[in-house]
Amino acid sequence: CLSYLFSPTYNGNGNHHKAVKGIVCLAKQKSCRQRWNIRPSEMSINTLNPIRAIVDGMKLTPNPEKPMIALSIGDPTVFGNLPTDDKVLQAMKDAIDSNKYNGYAPSVGYQKSREVVANFYSCTEAPLEAEDVLLTSGCSQAIDLAITVLCNPGDNILVPCPGFSLYKTLAVSLGIQVKLYTLLPEKSWEIDLQHMESLIDDRTTCLIVNNPSNPCGSVYSKEHLQNILSVASKHCVPILADEIYGDMVFPGCTYQSMASLSSDVPILACGGLAKRWLVPGWRLGWILIHDKNQIFGKEIRQGLVKLSQRILGACTIVQGAIESILNDTPQEFYHRTISFLESNSEICFSELSTVPGLTPVMPSGAMYLMVGIEMEHFPEFQNDVQFTERLVTEQSVFCLPATAFEYPNYFRIVVTVPEEMMVEACTRIREFCQRHYRTCSQDSNELDQ
Repeated sequence: CLSYLFSPTYNGNGNHHKAVKGIVCLAKQKSCRQRWNIRPSEMSINTLNPIRAIVDGMKLTPNPEKPMIALSIGDPTVFGNLPTDDKVLQAMKDAIDSNKYNGYAPSVGYQKSREVVANFYSCTEAPLEAEDVLLTSGCSQAIDLAITVLCNPGDNILVPCPGFSLYKTLAVSLGIQVKLYTLLPEKSWEIDLQHMESLIDDRTTCLIVNNPSNPCGSVYSKEHLQNILSVASKHCVPILADEIYGDMVFPGCTYQSMASLSSDVPILACGGLAKRWLVPGWRLGWILIHDKNQIFGKEIRQGLVKLSQRILGACTIVQGAIESILNDTPQEFYHRTISFLESNSEICFSELSTVPGLTPVMPSGAMYLMVGIEMEHFPEFQNDVQFTERLVTEQSVFCLPATAFEYPNYFRIVVTVPEEMMVEACTRIREFCQRHYRTCSQDSNELDQ
């Protein structure tokens, strides 16, 4: 058809012209679709949230005789017993009343707001300036940008196991391989450093460290953080430090940011307002760029700026309120929140420690507690998913099976519920386990019969 289109043709009058048939042929080629054929993108197909995949497949029918107690949702605002501070609310009201923050902000955030965050988190060991801060739509977007700027399809990242499911969701959708390094429950969920190091190869472009941890509630010591940094330094792997629960640690524990201990490892530290200030719906997070030796250089910084321009993320009103939120929130608010979380954790740990077949691990911070299930003593259930599913059916208590965190035969409890609900939930879990617990001798006798 193309050759015909550009071939001269005699029209009978001694003149040449281009054949219109060729144009018709091209038009046919352009409109060759005879039916609709719309297909989802590869990225959408490859995007999977493990928590949703597991929970959506569970048969969750609560006992109608018992009110539901959900210990599964990592949102401290659900039950209304943990409101944010009045100063935080007033800061938002003032920002709205000012009429200054109703328009678009720069993709990386207002300069003044970035300065405020930089000043709040800057320390002698890890100084920050406004240019080192990008404001994002929650910590989740911060993690998304950090992974995306560091990794290409075919690269791999190291992710804690058990660990926050979003890391895998984001990475796999981008064609990035996820390698899971093991955390050790017998050592309060410290990293198995030898195992982590064994996973590093020439395509490893990022090590994710979550401290304090979701789902474990662990807080790493200074020495352990230094050991992690040593491995990263040895193999020249940058760190994505998920520190959304930073400073949410119980008395007797000390939180230290990874950047404050690093002499050479470049770090993208991700955080936000969601947890410490109890406002997850306000969607303000940040990336703090720590690069003492200019290893990231201009390219990574420019890459983050470009990625931030895809969607203008951080809420402008919250940006307008951030200075007052960070500087005026009273210390008593933080202490009160931590005291409540510690008390509920102690209640839960104490109650479940005496339940045959369960092995809770006492947390040191954040909002979570992990409980091991000795599955051999619960032969009715094949795994933690079936165990927690039946717990809902019989006792109307919903705990998240740790299979959602790639760590079977555990379940996670969120300790933000009111104290009386925490006590009641533990009582019901005890009753459930007493009903289904079997000793090894019982199992043997039942098989013989």
